[in-house]
Amino acid sequence: MKQLVQIIFLVFIAGVVTAQKPLFKFGEEVVFEKIASGQKIKGKSVQWIQVNTQDSTWIVKEKELVCKGLPIGVIRSEKQYENFILHIEWKHMEAGGNSGTFVWSSAKPGENRLPDGVEVQMLELDWINLNTRNGEKPPVAYVHGEVFGVGGVKIIPDNPRGERSKSVENRCLGKGEWNTYDVVCVDGTIKLSVNGKFVNGISQASQKKGYICLESEGAEIHFRNLKITELP
Repeated sequence: MKQLVQIIFLVFIAGVVTAQKPLFKFGEEVVFEKIASGQKIKGKSVQWIQVNTQDSTWIVKEKELVCKGLPIGVIRSEKQYENFILHIEWKHMEAGGNSGTFVWSSAKPGENRLPDGVEVQMLELDWINLNTRNGEKPPVAYVHGEVFGVGGVKIIPDNPRGERSKSVENRCLGKGEWNTYDVVCVDGTIKLSVNGKFVNGISQASQKKGYICLESEGAEIHFRNLKITELP
């Protein structure tokens, strides 16, 4: 019996190890000091690591990254980041599509297959119409760039909706249209700009260093023009 338990444990560990493998390079990373110096620089490609989806979940098509949405889970950046700016453009391809990006994450899946960290929500605008509760629609703020701690990570919301922070203005575009997020992460504080305007944020995150994760959560979503600028 003891040997059987050891074999099962080793098989499980092997599965975890093989799951955490390099997938592809997408987006670029630059260092702020080089930008500030006025140097003409070329960014370094960002390597993405499989966590708990499938290789076929993600397809790089020219300059776009296509996520099919299943199975639910994430991929992560190769390295961890602390102070940085994340620029990312995204569009949902299905009404009510669900996805997001995690920052300052350990990239270790929890019971619902998603990791800890601070999530920056990316829901398609029809989500509220398709997810009525007791005959009432959720507030549109829920789909528009909510920022919240997950997996035990605590935050102080700028614009509270319970423990989450909601956007003060709805600037997201719907299915098939590109949205731009600029996520500024510094010393436990996050500010989110949606399509060119800062509309949300949090502070005092209990976890303020970790991986960046891209989320697969049931619907096809496309990403492009991902850029990570590391700050001092």
